[in-house]
Amino acid sequence: MLYYEIIGYLGSLLVAVSLSMKNIRYLRRINFFGAFFFSIYGLLIEAYPVFVLNGYITVIDIYYLYKMYRAKEDFKLVPVLDKKHLYLNEFLEYYSGDIEIYFPNYKNLNFVELSCFFVLRDLRPVGLLVIEEKEGKEIEIHLDYAIPDYRDLKSGKYVFNSEMKYFKTKGYKTVSTISSVRKHQKYLANIGFERSSENGEHFIKNI
Repeated sequence: MLYYEIIGYLGSLLVAVSLSMKNIRYLRRINFFGAFFFSIYGLLIEAYPVFVLNGYITVIDIYYLYKMYRAKEDFKLVPVLDKKHLYLNEFLEYYSGDIEIYFPNYKNLNFVELSCFFVLRDLRPVGLLVIEEKEGKEIEIHLDYAIPDYRDLKSGKYVFNSEMKYFKTKGYKTVSTISSVRKHQKYLANIGFERSSENGEHFIKNI
């Protein structure tokens, strides 16, 4: 197999993979590389329509990625005062399967006894935070869920950097959570949590 055929197959594969992504940011990123490689392939085999079309797609992906990462978004953490609120129940039901991947035992939570917050991003409800204010100046996270299209760390960094200042004023020192899910553990590390030396599934972050 010639090297330019490998480039063509790689470009085709990346474009195909990008179309299966739910997260628009990941879709654009992977589609960019796929279109770039496929445009190079078109140039190498002198298939200029293929080169021009995929070169154009590459430029479009760069443009929208630039807009996405330069856009200033407005975040808010809004308390759910009524735990039996219709929208909360609809949200949990709609995303039930996805939530269960990251929080396998979430259905056992007693939401009435916990504090619930919707994470709004440009007024869109993109996440749900469920916490327990414990004695000993600690906040325990029972649920920190972001919907697939907005799973890019921005919401998490907002919640655990900006919003935790409020709890700091109330005297809380740390926020902690338990997770056995590898993807969620990676997320926790990326937003500043540290793994406990005593328990590999226990993560702590100073406020």
